[in-house]
Amino acid sequence: MPRHSLKHHLYVIIFGAHTPAGRAFDIGLIIAIIASLIVLILHSIPALNDKWADVFFYLELSFTVLFTIEYLLRLYCSPKPKAYATSFYGMVDLLAILPTYLALFFPAATYIGVIRMLRVMRIFRILKLVRYLQDSNILLRSLLMAKRKIFIFFSTVGILVIILGSLIYVIEGPDNGFTSVPQSIYWAIVTITTVGYGDLVPQTSVGKAVASITMLLGYSILAVPTGIITAELNQEMNSHKTLVKCPNCMKTGHESDAIHCKFCGSELAEPDERVVPVENG
Repeated sequence: MPRHSLKHHLYVIIFGAHTPAGRAFDIGLIIAIIASLIVLILHSIPALNDKWADVFFYLELSFTVLFTIEYLLRLYCSPKPKAYATSFYGMVDLLAILPTYLALFFPAATYIGVIRMLRVMRIFRILKLVRYLQDSNILLRSLLMAKRKIFIFFSTVGILVIILGSLIYVIEGPDNGFTSVPQSIYWAIVTITTVGYGDLVPQTSVGKAVASITMLLGYSILAVPTGIITAELNQEMNSHKTLVKCPNCMKTGHESDAIHCKFCGSELAEPDERVVPVENG
């Protein structure tokens, strides 16, 4: 698009954060998002809603119109409108305005508007916290690498709660509140996760023994997913270290974006001259 066109100026302001106007726009947008969420939360309180229902309605409508205009402007000035519309932020921007329009036909849909909170994630771009975004990507990749182990773990826990739930159902029965196997499985899940609501409590000695074993198992297995994710996270972080040697102290293990040696402070080689380890698989 031409650099001096209206579309280009709108693009710089709406999609960029490197200009004063762009930063002001994004900060104003975040304030509007938070304000709309506060209105949405207050609207759900019966005492306040009975007194200020009309005010909440018009405020919510105003925010929705504002966000709709913003969304349409993004589509207008984006070099690739389809790519923006199907991107993560594009979908969130659309979902942020749909609930109010749906509420005209389905009133309960208004509260789906809390998805607007996802838009506050734009603050990472505004404040240019690239390091935090990179760290979040490392965490995401660690979770993806550990997904098979986590799936096996949860499958094992699922089988365990079914067995324990069925066992407590046979031991306690409907007379003690365990009216069905699904109800008993719910008790097993609550107990093994150490939540312990107390709405279902074994009454027999054998049932209490099963409950004790279930609680001890809960404490034992809680550390398993933590260990899995920690191991993958450590491996992922190590894979992002470079093999370049410091010219002064000859030590390695620096971050890929490091400029100076973390051991002695000497200047490292240029990024394009560094050797990055090749990941296996």
